[in-house]
Amino acid sequence: MTLGRYDARPLTRWALRRQCGHDDEPSEQGPRDDGRAGRGALEPLYHLVLLDDDHHTYAYVIEMLGKVFGYGREKAFVLARMVDAEGRVVVETAEHERVTRDQRKIHSYGPDHRIPASKGSMSAVVEPAEAR
Repeated sequence: MTLGRYDARPLTRWALRRQCGHDDEPSEQGPRDDGRAGRGALEPLYHLVLLDDDHHTYAYVIEMLGKVFGYGREKAFVLARMVDAEGRVVVETAEHERVTRDQRKIHSYGPDHRIPASKGSMSAVVEPAEAR
């Protein structure tokens, strides 16, 4: 299986926003004042961090990441390896509303039917992106 190229360069705030589906570019004109106080400013970004446990298989993690985030099998496999090796992995960086919505999806995904001892979903935590 080909895992593809991993680019370890840090992303700028604008690149992170673009990766999360926001097309707004920095403007040389400065922030817009359209009468909607605070709406033109960038919202702070948060990480959704998946936590490792011993009650879910790689197949479960790959399947769950595919259904919740639409990740392909290769990307989901890389993230599954990272959470297994490091105990945690950032699966998404976005605005608070979006990461908390996706956190609820992870928490409600259900147990891994491949492991009889699996009683529930995996855990994920939300952290400010500037932390760490």
